[in-house]
Amino acid sequence: MGRVDDFAAHAFDYLIVGGGTAGLVLAARLSERPDIVVGVVEAGPAALDEEAINIPGLYGSTIGSQYDWQFETTPQPGLAGRKLPWPRGKVLGGTSALNFMAWNRGNREDYDAWKELGNPGWGWDDLLPYFQRSETFHPPDVTHQKQYHSYYQEETHGNAGPLHTTHIQNYGPAHQFWHATLNAVGVDTSPDSLAGSNRGAWNMICTVDPISQTRSYSANAYYRPIAERPNLILLTEAMVTKVLIEKDGNVDQWVATGVNILCDNEQREIYAAREVILSAGSVQSPQLLELSGVGNAEVLKPAGIPVKVENPNVGENLQEHMMTATIFEISSQIPTRDEVLQDSELREAASREYEGSKYGPWTILPCSIAYCSLSQIIPQEELEDLRSRAESLAKQTGKQRDEILARQFREHANLGQLEYLFDVGNWSPYFPSEKGKKYGTMLMMLQYPWSRGSIHLSPKDPGLDATVHDKPIIDPRYYLGHGEIDLEIMKIGQRLTERICATKPLSDIICSRVFPPMPDSDASDEVEEYDEFVRNYTITDWHPIGTCAMGGFEGEKFGVVDGRLRVYGITNLRVVDASIMPLQISAHIQATVYAIAEKAADMIIEDMDPTEVDAKLTHK
Repeated sequence: MGRVDDFAAHAFDYLIVGGGTAGLVLAARLSERPDIVVGVVEAGPAALDEEAINIPGLYGSTIGSQYDWQFETTPQPGLAGRKLPWPRGKVLGGTSALNFMAWNRGNREDYDAWKELGNPGWGWDDLLPYFQRSETFHPPDVTHQKQYHSYYQEETHGNAGPLHTTHIQNYGPAHQFWHATLNAVGVDTSPDSLAGSNRGAWNMICTVDPISQTRSYSANAYYRPIAERPNLILLTEAMVTKVLIEKDGNVDQWVATGVNILCDNEQREIYAAREVILSAGSVQSPQLLELSGVGNAEVLKPAGIPVKVENPNVGENLQEHMMTATIFEISSQIPTRDEVLQDSELREAASREYEGSKYGPWTILPCSIAYCSLSQIIPQEELEDLRSRAESLAKQTGKQRDEILARQFREHANLGQLEYLFDVGNWSPYFPSEKGKKYGTMLMMLQYPWSRGSIHLSPKDPGLDATVHDKPIIDPRYYLGHGEIDLEIMKIGQRLTERICATKPLSDIICSRVFPPMPDSDASDEVEEYDEFVRNYTITDWHPIGTCAMGGFEGEKFGVVDGRLRVYGITNLRVVDASIMPLQISAHIQATVYAIAEKAADMIIEDMDPTEVDAKLTHK
């Protein structure tokens, strides 16, 4: 018997498509019930012992590797026609195996906005217990707090969850200047960025096990400890090609009954007695819905897919954080990660130190963070102009989502609209390092984008059908349409980059800005100086959301799933991943995806028919 036959031999209650960040949370939580049989189908391999994943300081080395789907966008008119790579994890653990281990939460207002849109149970107070449930936070001692400003408020953190989170034990060489510099430009140090307001300067908490100094992610935190459960069956290196959706003639209702799997060149239909759950992420959950006949007829028909449930919102509402990387030449005395990566002797020494003492370069992560408001960068009249422009756009669209988005420009909005992260080394894919010189990078990320894009199947020639092997069309529409406001904000935000890097003590290690190059004349318009830089060199921050969004009060008119993450128009089908987020948050999204999955697991258990559960327990 082949692997797929072994898998098919089980009578599944739930089939989870995607063993990634969210999928493995669901698998672990649902299989806590011995009366539930859970199957997980993951396209990538299990790589639990892969050093490039497990060693924190090797972050970034798996991007573009066999563990990455290696997606890319269509050419973007708003980015001077460039395509951008869009890494997504193709490995057990999904993107939690590839990311840079950032662990933070958005602002209270970000989640309360989801609730305000008509999604009860999705506000900050509702989600906080699920954030806490996912983590075991390892607090720093008093000496560490004083030395590194590693503050925290105990009551906001979890202490018994599967994931290990911590302030890292030692920091990069520029971190010692971070808080004093940010305080000098008027940005206060935050007492705890995870307590519902992340505005201010702080240190990124990371998903790292402080004892073993290894990445903590869904595969080794949620799955590995319970891998032997007899009611949890995992199939790796297998593709779900579509969800099986059939018409129940008795009630004239579409029902998800299972999935079609391609594994080792064998196709099999596998059935789920209760539900199919898509946890394939913001790129592939909408792709799979469309391949299964759920979506916009104008997309499905040209792709050769028969329409079962028409919903024009599938794959729409794509929102992504945008990022620029400004490069500075820094003092030659400052050690950088680039040196270690490029020098074989230094690299070997770092590996020996890591293996021997769990210390050194391979334990250091980029952690110097600040989330800032536009009100800290521009005068009130400029902010007022943006507010009136945004409110006018929201009136035009008539969408409550846009009305909420426009509030960020109010005078007293306590939101971190722009994230700043400083690290030594050259982080730009566009600026070639010059031999013998050392660099520092200020990353700046826009948090509340107006740009709205889409992810869809590509059209096929007559007689051909789209398949799961065709990469979807990813079109974020950066800076187009209402996204012109994003372009404005990205240009404005460069001013604070300049101020921070020209302020002591950080400025003591900075020699000069090298990318974008300094203007020839002092008379140039400060904001327009950055126009070409932002258009030509914006990159993605890898936080796509929204393509299967909760519809709230508007239901199917604007959404794909309801507040319990059930797909409109089909029974027994849910989506549980970042794609269900209706609006972007001011944070790296990893912690929020874990919380979504923790909450979804509770909802799925609640929604089981109690009489069926009782009967099954009696039978067992």
